Amino acid sequence: MRYLVRERIFGIGDDYWIEDEHGQRAFLVDGKALRVRQTFQLKDVQGEVVAVIRRKMLSLWESMTVERGGEQLVTVRKKRFTPLRDRFRARLAGGAKLTVHGNVLDKEYDIEVEGRREARISRKWFRVRDTYAVDIEAPDADVPMLLSVAVCVDALTQQRGEG
Repeated sequence: MRYLVRERIFGIGDDYWIEDEHGQRAFLVDGKALRVRQTFQLKDVQGEVVAVIRRKMLSLWESMTVERGGEQLVTVRKKRFTPLRDRFRARLAGGAKLTVHGNVLDKEYDIEVEGRREARISRKWFRVRDTYAVDIEAPDADVPMLLSVAVCVDALTQQRGEG
């Protein structure tokens, strides 16, 4: 299943819809204003919160966490010292490693869990510059978690002035 994301400059209170490949609204990324740290809620079309995305404050490495039901699901952080490619590393709460690698700035990258590609993020299918797709490849993939990881990568990249 392919989801379409309209790239945004992340600011306080930014909201935008993630649509499915048929143009139907699938998830709302709800930026929370007046918070001490950058926070987004990923909501389904019924308005139920399926994930909460937060920037970690006072951390040695820039990172964000994804929570579900009050429990931490995944932590995403940019790896240092990767001169040829942008790489992000994440760890799922269960201990599995999640890797984001490719050309993050041009929105051409993969999300892998334990070496198995779960999703491909690509802008190449679109002529509109501010749109990219999250193509979920694994049939048993955790869609809200993968979309949340893409939101984390966007926020971490843009916050550093790289996007």
